[in-house]
Amino acid sequence: MLEVTAAELDAWLAAALFPLARVLGLFASAPVFSNRGVPARIRLTIGLVVGVAILPVVGPMPEVRPASGIGLLILAQQVVIGLAIGFMMRLVFAAADLAGALIAMQMGLSFAIFFDPDAGGQTGVVSDFLGLFITLLFLAVNGHLLLIDIMVHSFSWLPVSERPFSAQGWAYILQAGGAIFSTGLLLSLPVIGILLLVNLAVGALTRASPQLNLLAVGFPITLTAGFIGLLLLMTHFAPAVQLLFERGMDDIGQLLYWLAPPPSNP
Repeated sequence: MLEVTAAELDAWLAAALFPLARVLGLFASAPVFSNRGVPARIRLTIGLVVGVAILPVVGPMPEVRPASGIGLLILAQQVVIGLAIGFMMRLVFAAADLAGALIAMQMGLSFAIFFDPDAGGQTGVVSDFLGLFITLLFLAVNGHLLLIDIMVHSFSWLPVSERPFSAQGWAYILQAGGAIFSTGLLLSLPVIGILLLVNLAVGALTRASPQLNLLAVGFPITLTAGFIGLLLLMTHFAPAVQLLFERGMDDIGQLLYWLAPPPSNP
């Protein structure tokens, strides 16, 4: 008769629950995986399948009962690690949304908004367009597979442990979050530059001919110039975004490095 001791059962549960918590944390925050257009049951099923598939390669788990206080703390830590990994890549998509908002404001399309179920609120049409475009690029370069690969390697870079995170890791997350504004501005700068020249030309034209209606003449010209600028931007947008993806992957590695707890004193 096969007998299973309580210690063996706790070891099996720990070997399954701790890695699964990190994977589900990733699926809750990473782009594409956390898309609200996909039913939650399907996302949960995919996360469980990925979590079970990587169990043989995640390495040994600490000998801690999952139901104990330390076990629950480790579970919370693994969820936070997964959320942090997905959040670092989410910053790239947030930069694209910010670029779309800046372009729309300069074009005069800031009022053209609608409810986006993925974002859970109202977004501009230009931001949503760039968001869809960057999502397709992310899938085209197999970014979703790279995220899963980084997740698997994260168990080697930051093993499951009951030791607390390093505070430098949280500082690195804040630093990376602050880079959203500079990155979004750089992405939108070509179109903003074109619109600035158009606005200067319209201002000079209105100054020369005061009888012209600025709203009737300037808005169609600005709108047309904005769409032309977006068309020109698309030809160079993919290489720039690919570099942002690579930087996001590097940032995840740096984050895991800084989150690692300091070595204990002998």
